[in-house]
Amino acid sequence: MNFKTALSVIAAAAAGLLAQGAFAQASAPAGKDRAEVKAETKAAAKKGELTPAGEAGPKAADAKSTKDRAAVKADTKTANKKHELTPAGEAGPKADAAKSTKDRAAVKAETKAANKKGELTPAGEAATPKK
Repeated sequence: MNFKTALSVIAAAAAGLLAQGAFAQASAPAGKDRAEVKAETKAAAKKGELTPAGEAGPKAADAKSTKDRAAVKADTKTANKKHELTPAGEAGPKADAAKSTKDRAAVKAETKAANKKGELTPAGEAATPKK
């Protein structure tokens, strides 16, 4: 074994031994032993104060409705008849389609004039400001 290889093996072994401390588990909070921490965790779990695995923050308080079931069903039925309900899977309420104030002939004439002046963006190209 040459000198470089031996030196590399020794350096790797030393790094491995020194790095072991970095992966050691942190000790329990000062003044508490394992049994006390386990008892506190068990009490918090019983009260429902623990955050479920994978959840980001504390559990939000459940909002209680002021209406009874029959009133909610009646409101939903009325909203359905008026077409006010959001379809399943949609992000928000339907936006009203914008109505044009020009007729088809006026729009075509305007587009034709813009094309003659070279103001239209070619298909497939990004809109870039003209200099």
